[in-house]
Amino acid sequence: MISVEEALNRILAGIGGPMPAEEVPLTAGLGRILAEDVTARLTQPPVAVSAMDGYAVRAVDVATVPARLTVIGMAPAGRPFNGSIGPGQTVRIFTGAAVPDGADAVVIQEDTEAAGNTVTVREGAPAGRFIRPAGLDFRAGSVGLTAGKRLTSRDIGLAAAMNRPWLRLRRRPRVAILSTGDELVNPGESPQAGQIVSSNAFGLAAFVTAEGGEPLMLGISPDDPQQLLQSIEAAAGADLLVTSGGASVGEHDLIANALGAAGMELDFWKIAMRPGKPLLFGRLGRMPVLGLPGNPVSSLVCAIVFLRPALAAMLGQKAGGSSETTARLGRDLPENDRRQDYLRSELTVDQNGLVATPFERQDSAMLSLLVRAGCLVIRPPHAAAARAGEAVQILRLDGLV
Repeated sequence: MISVEEALNRILAGIGGPMPAEEVPLTAGLGRILAEDVTARLTQPPVAVSAMDGYAVRAVDVATVPARLTVIGMAPAGRPFNGSIGPGQTVRIFTGAAVPDGADAVVIQEDTEAAGNTVTVREGAPAGRFIRPAGLDFRAGSVGLTAGKRLTSRDIGLAAAMNRPWLRLRRRPRVAILSTGDELVNPGESPQAGQIVSSNAFGLAAFVTAEGGEPLMLGISPDDPQQLLQSIEAAAGADLLVTSGGASVGEHDLIANALGAAGMELDFWKIAMRPGKPLLFGRLGRMPVLGLPGNPVSSLVCAIVFLRPALAAMLGQKAGGSSETTARLGRDLPENDRRQDYLRSELTVDQNGLVATPFERQDSAMLSLLVRAGCLVIRPPHAAAARAGEAVQILRLDGLV
């Protein structure tokens, strides 16, 4: 068995380069990954503009108050005042409007009293008050968003402000997902004796979507070599094939043989990890193949540890946004054996910070505990017994599964 670290390194090495870029309309960019930097096509604001409703003035004219000024015009947003402000003059101005020539400050309307074409200023304003200078937000040619960023609603707003209606984004990796096993039926069907409802494919498809990929559901293949081979052939054209089940050493675990018959070059099979020992990785032509365990918890934990960084690499991201951090242990743990443990744990906060308390039972078939868990406590191989209160490495599950 190889270590988790070695397995991850070999998977990332076998993934290849990132997906090609494609032109995508701004409206479809949310959650996608930028393939190149986004630069501004214009300066924002293009000229000095007012930050408040009030009066554009010369600061020298309101240095002593009260000051009586003559209103010579109006400047709404989008309709600049065509003229210049001279001594003793002012222009009624509104938020976002261009500051007229000659003005160097804005007095807010609450500090004034208007009467006809004159206004009395009760509170002065130094030069620059309530004026947004040209280029305050960004300038033409400046980089607003960098390649590799996953776009949020804030990013979409900035790209729009920079006058970028189209973006160069990484194509979503197409991930074919295949579940195997005579014992599986789809949700909504009635399991017969010895059968269970399939959950892995649906959880994995949601995981792939959340991580920026496009899941291609291949359904359930029974434990029949010929039908397995047909299901594998249906993955042609995908960027990655993910299988679930059939990867251990039992007589009816046939996926490795079927993949071999299809021409897969096996890189490794079995890792020193719990849950998740029966993990395989290889290449079927140009398509990487990741074989996950059949147990629901093992499948999703392996997705977090291996599939997530693999998808990140395919999207041109550096680290996949690691969620590893430290916490204090909430209960005693015995020494560990040669496999790296990922213990489903409750995550709480006290006056001293994060506390991770592993659940007493860690059976890999108990998906409900994974739903309740706030983190996974990572126990390295041969870790010594640990006492409550000691620092431990954790992998937070916020937003992951």
